[in-house]
Amino acid sequence: MSWDFTINEFKNYLRLEKSLSGNSVEAYLRDVQQFESFLLLNDADKPIKQVESKDIQDFIIYVNELGMSERSQARIISGLKAFFRFLLLDEIISENPADLIESPKIGRKLPVVLSLDEIDELENAIDLSSAQGHRNKAIIETLYSCGLRVSELIGLELTNLHFEEGYIKVVGKGNKERLVPISKKAIREIGFYVEGFRNHMDNIKKDSENILFLNRRGKKLTRVMIFTIVKRLSEKLGLIKNISPHTFRHSFATHMVEGGADLRVVQEMLGHESILTTEIYTHLDREFLHETIMMYHPRSYKK
Repeated sequence: MSWDFTINEFKNYLRLEKSLSGNSVEAYLRDVQQFESFLLLNDADKPIKQVESKDIQDFIIYVNELGMSERSQARIISGLKAFFRFLLLDEIISENPADLIESPKIGRKLPVVLSLDEIDELENAIDLSSAQGHRNKAIIETLYSCGLRVSELIGLELTNLHFEEGYIKVVGKGNKERLVPISKKAIREIGFYVEGFRNHMDNIKKDSENILFLNRRGKKLTRVMIFTIVKRLSEKLGLIKNISPHTFRHSFATHMVEGGADLRVVQEMLGHESILTTEIYTHLDREFLHETIMMYHPRSYKK
């Protein structure tokens, strides 16, 4: 069975059975193709069934010597493990050569978080007299109030806005749907945008008729456009923090945890599959705990 055929079958498995996004599928395939190229580079035109743990270990040593970061190495190992698990599941191989391969230990990077005052300052810096002013303010407020990913924001549909019930329906990773509460402020900002701008557009493209946030040409916004909006606002304020649209999602989650929200609730609202992903937002709680101990514990006093 050829590599090309098997990789294509793996692609179908990721798309159809695992329901991964296009970007995630491409990342997995790229990892496997890099491994195949490494084998060819070393004159090891091996059939898939003959791949051994040593081949994978040699490949990891190779990418490490190229200067690839530990995080990137861990991602590649994860991709290869998924590929060989698929081969085992499909009975293409009888033993998994990636079973004993360990990922490098990497520290989890704490996310950049904005304070509520900083978020208000960013929103107040938006020129509401401009054609896209109310749209951009609604975008920032929705990102923060609902903790959305960029892909979820640009895909928001008018028919999924249930303002009377106080919820919006969001389509997340793997086309998984979830209901997310929406604040009165976000509802108000979206209302200003829809009533004052979107409802008066006469050039909306056919495939974007149900999309909430549109560009001036009547088309769905791109991820790049959302990044540009946030970066320009940050530069306008002279914000020192390096922020992106995802910063508002981090801020939403951190403020929820800091305010005492149950971690499982935050997990559900963010659409995280694993609670471990959500736990990173407890970092401010730990900081507060440390400050409290230093202030009140008798052993912390300087003698």
